[in-house]
Amino acid sequence: MTRTLRRLAALVLLFAPLLASAQEPPQIDVIGGQAAALPIAVVPFAGSAGETDIAKVVAADLDRSGQFRTLPEGDMVERPTTSAQVSYPTWRTLRQDFLLIGRVIPDGAQLRVEYELFDIAKQTRILGEAKIAPGAAARDVAHQIADAVYEKVLGVRGAFWTRIAYVTASGTGNNRHYELMVADSDGFNAQSVVSSPQPLLSPSWSPDGKRIAYVSFDRGSSSIYIQNLASSGRELIASFRGINGAPAFSPDGSRMAMTLSRSGNPEVYVMDLGSKQLHQITNQMGIDTEPVWSADGGTIYFTSDRGGRPQIYQAPASGGGATRLTFQGSYNARATVSADGKKIATAQGNGNAYRIALMDRALGNRWTTLSPGNLDESPSFAPNASMLLYAAKEGGRSVLYTVSADGRARLRLPVAGANVQEPAWGPYRQKR
Repeated sequence: MTRTLRRLAALVLLFAPLLASAQEPPQIDVIGGQAAALPIAVVPFAGSAGETDIAKVVAADLDRSGQFRTLPEGDMVERPTTSAQVSYPTWRTLRQDFLLIGRVIPDGAQLRVEYELFDIAKQTRILGEAKIAPGAAARDVAHQIADAVYEKVLGVRGAFWTRIAYVTASGTGNNRHYELMVADSDGFNAQSVVSSPQPLLSPSWSPDGKRIAYVSFDRGSSSIYIQNLASSGRELIASFRGINGAPAFSPDGSRMAMTLSRSGNPEVYVMDLGSKQLHQITNQMGIDTEPVWSADGGTIYFTSDRGGRPQIYQAPASGGGATRLTFQGSYNARATVSADGKKIATAQGNGNAYRIALMDRALGNRWTTLSPGNLDESPSFAPNASMLLYAAKEGGRSVLYTVSADGRARLRLPVAGANVQEPAWGPYRQKR
């Protein structure tokens, strides 16, 4: 192993403990409680969308948000598919606040999906729409319906019709193999976008969702690439002597923050992606790594052990003095920051336990522990900050979870592959 590889391996072990291999069954399990969530009945849609049960996909989305609690199908004494069939007293008796019904109408290779949302207390229809899409896009339509329901009821844009990225590793020894995967936000429709016998690390989405930056060892040492998801082409961004790691696109996509040790010590830099010019942000003994941007592009949050143990700091994106943000827990790393900057989630360590914890800056830096595991890592906010994605070691197996930002619901996602690592939640997709 080269000196650079040893140094980067030490960096990874310090800030992102690796997970054991796993095979995940194709199912989603509700783990947490949802006692305070809004009750909603998602009635099976009339008609068929082939292998996709649109109502079940919508219900699963709403459940994992933690904001809704869907009524089990077995408790539905009526199953209306049109507004004329809706009996408000029935759903009041079942203590439902909202009712969603729909119909799937095949039209050649296309599907027409009509849906209606009702407010039971007000006895009125509050949302109705028809969506037309290719039959193969039935899951996309379901996620878009869930987004529409979420936004109509809560006044916040939904984030179900988004994508996630993560790395899997399979095999052992010389047969070790790595893949950078992209999937729907619920873990389905996973596709490999990069495959390599060498380690892949730190996927990071561009703000338009069309590219992913990542770290590869294909050249024998760490290098940063940008992968174009549409063309499958990739661009080499950084391959300096030493460590090239932890890429993060700026909110406008014109710059990239990264960790480089070209000066001998791991520091945070910002590169202008047009000119490839570098600007050094930190200059401190110790390891500075894992930069992330504020939504306005003016601040960079990063992990540093300059105080003796890894903690989260912030510094101006133009450079300047850094300020420590986290003090609870002996270890805080891999920060993810909500768009409004009010919430910061980290992998927080106390003793030998590493859990996902959230600091609410609007509530006096109050902390909430969101995960129960002993080795949970790499939290990543959904674009609306309502949920987080993270990786966990569970019974010798590595898995992916989503957890609501209020901790109401925690669900395990289906993942095909071993040693799931470093998930990243993508941005909003352009509305159709």
